[in-house]
Amino acid sequence: MSSQKKNILVTGATGFTGGALATKLVNQGHDVVALVRESANVDHLTSLGVRLVTGDMTDRDAVFKAAEGVDLIYHIAAVYRTAGHSDDYYHAVNVGGVQNIIDAARRHNVGRTVHCSTIGVHGDIEQIPSDEESPFNPGDIYQRTKLAGEELFASAMDDGLAGSIFRPGAIYGPGDMRLLKMFKQIKRRFFPLFGGGRNLYHLSYIDDLTDGIILCGEHPAALGQRFILCSNEYGTLHALSATIAGQLGVPAPKLAPPIGPLMLAARLCEGLCKPLGIDPPLHTRRVEFFVKSRAFSNAKARKLLGFDPKFSTEEGVKHTIAWYEENGYL
Repeated sequence: MSSQKKNILVTGATGFTGGALATKLVNQGHDVVALVRESANVDHLTSLGVRLVTGDMTDRDAVFKAAEGVDLIYHIAAVYRTAGHSDDYYHAVNVGGVQNIIDAARRHNVGRTVHCSTIGVHGDIEQIPSDEESPFNPGDIYQRTKLAGEELFASAMDDGLAGSIFRPGAIYGPGDMRLLKMFKQIKRRFFPLFGGGRNLYHLSYIDDLTDGIILCGEHPAALGQRFILCSNEYGTLHALSATIAGQLGVPAPKLAPPIGPLMLAARLCEGLCKPLGIDPPLHTRRVEFFVKSRAFSNAKARKLLGFDPKFSTEEGVKHTIAWYEENGYL
């Protein structure tokens, strides 16, 4: 990786992935600027000495201001699956925000721009393992807008924008709060494996992922390319839950109720809550966690970039549990 000091913009730096990336870049000696919303908690970024620009991805002027004078942009920010947002808002952030980044990079002659997509653009996969060339099959508004943003960025690369695209697996590790509920339920010995947990699940440990993201921003072979960044192994949700249970010292989950009634309840819940702008307590996406398979190859990133994930699932789970326990979450 480059030892030359750079000025780097990270969007989404108040989130899990963007925050971990900003931390690693600062520790490597780079100057980092972050585009942050006015309501965001920026204490960690301030303690790192990150320069802050207030605004969000829909604020074109703020994006242009944040990108001024930088050598490299890592665009991590996105709106994730939240029922309280309209479809238009997903488009504004996940597609319109990408256009703002493209335009800002061009305006300020940024040396390279790296765009974060998602393996979710492939939807429920048929090819196992899937790779960068596998068919797109987005299943919800988040995945559809992320795909639209990725294709917009790819078109910009075709038109001469120096950049690359990465699609991460399910991101986890110290600092992650998204999978905390699963860990807590397993520790309490009540984690129903709806449908039996036979679907495949592919993780991306945060420290390995940020190494891969930085390779996308520095390696010559990354220019103009799309990469899947995930761990070297994948397995069933049943196996993952057993690994977590083993690290927690509790029995592996065995309860496997049918998926149909839960999916029906989720659809009814969303149908009632979404028109009212209420985040439903049960989402279809949460149910799909037990149904849709995710299994991918990172061979392209390994071959072209030298991407080399260090953490096995067992090691990653162990470190994640340690962080949860140290911070009182378990």
